[in-house]
Amino acid sequence: MQIITQENQKELKEHGNYAFPVHISLERIQSYEKGVFLWHWHPEVELTLVLSGEIEYQVDANTYILSAGEGLFCNSNSLHSGHMHEGKDCTYLSITFHPRFLYGYENSILQTKYVSHITSNELWSSLLLTPAVSWHKQIIDDIRTIYKLSQESPTDLELQIHIQLLNIWHKVYHHFSTQPDNEQKPKQHLQRLRDILLFIEEHYNQEISLEDVAKRANICKSECCRFFKKQMGMTIFDYILYLRIQNSLPLLKEKDSITEVAAMVGFSSPSYYSQIFKRYMKCTPMEYKK
Repeated sequence: MQIITQENQKELKEHGNYAFPVHISLERIQSYEKGVFLWHWHPEVELTLVLSGEIEYQVDANTYILSAGEGLFCNSNSLHSGHMHEGKDCTYLSITFHPRFLYGYENSILQTKYVSHITSNELWSSLLLTPAVSWHKQIIDDIRTIYKLSQESPTDLELQIHIQLLNIWHKVYHHFSTQPDNEQKPKQHLQRLRDILLFIEEHYNQEISLEDVAKRANICKSECCRFFKKQMGMTIFDYILYLRIQNSLPLLKEKDSITEVAAMVGFSSPSYYSQIFKRYMKCTPMEYKK
């Protein structure tokens, strides 16, 4: 399984529908290729609750190691990715919902005062939820209740889920509304990271130089290397290779020629592609196809 995105890394998957923009699911990190879902974003807010195991979850520049019983609030339009932590599987609940589900119609006071106030602030991209904090635990319990409702499917399912999400939002709103200076501009480094990731996503199957990436970020090459390694935990070159391998996986299922697949994702030779593929996937491309 993979996260399917547009070139700007916006996820293409629908989270519910216009009439009921809520998606509730039970997930396993191991179901994704190599236990990773890559960087993406969506306009929906996402609530995560770990049921078993651990997951390394990144939102913008923040990295969390979530264990069983802990959760995470991921704000609208925030870049995020998830990784298997230390080879352990992880089962977790995921609830995504569009902010309009909370406020009803555009420019209502519910939107302008209570929702956009939070969703438009990139400084509030995420919030760790731990059961040791009483109001966090209440949100965690609400997430469990929403999942239980989705399984039982009562006749007033949509209404009950709406009430639970409003309860959660009420707590989140009170937390963020007490934070200092909510009019701050988004941090420059978050936009810089978005620009770099977008550039790599657009050109991963071409020859990319460090100079090209640094120019896109408007910084020198040495600073670009330091910045990316600090934010992503890997070098730019390693990320490009990893992205190429990940994007080659669905092609291997469609194409007969390994050479063709290697060229499509930016490798100069099939032998080098096979070498890098085995490094990341612990098998050869042909073994993966079989």
